[in-house]
Amino acid sequence: MNTQFFVEAFGYLGSLLVVVSMLMSSVIRLRIINMIGSVIFAIYALIIKSYPTALMNFFLVGINIYHLMRLRNTEKHYDLIEDSADGGYFNYLLRFYREDIANFFPDFSAKNLNAGNNRVFVVCCDQEAAGVLAGTQDKEKLEVLLDYSTPVYRDCSVGAYLYGRLPEYGIRDLTYRGNNAEHMAYLTKMGFEKTEDGTFHKAL
Repeated sequence: MNTQFFVEAFGYLGSLLVVVSMLMSSVIRLRIINMIGSVIFAIYALIIKSYPTALMNFFLVGINIYHLMRLRNTEKHYDLIEDSADGGYFNYLLRFYREDIANFFPDFSAKNLNAGNNRVFVVCCDQEAAGVLAGTQDKEKLEVLLDYSTPVYRDCSVGAYLYGRLPEYGIRDLTYRGNNAEHMAYLTKMGFEKTEDGTFHKAL
């Protein structure tokens, strides 16, 4: 294999990462992957002496860094709203984010919520829905059936706010029995512990 092959492959890698970044539901992931792709493609452009292309991609790197810094430094102000399993706003969010929710919670249905013991919470940020928590409660323990953050707010801040507020509503223990790999990684990051039977548990 000659050097030209590796140079072209390097360029294709950069292009692929830029395209893949557009498929990300998380704005932060989009920015990071797009930035990496732009760096690679800018280096490729310098190698082949396509200086306008290199300049454009370096500008894209700067734009991505700027927006990532804004996302990191922007202080979010959340509000917590309690709804119900048959509440209009809760069911609107279930319909609006139906496909995305199914990716993380394929077995979830509002019908699974016990009519007598269900608890539903919606987290809002500047009047925009940022997350939804739904489950069934037994004394101070809530079995979580849905713990969903909308794509723009997947930086763990919704969970941190929500878990800090739940004791005010008489909830001091959370359990989750799902097996979605990405959500389990989130639970671990948020301090949940996995028990021998595969259940995730967090004391508040």
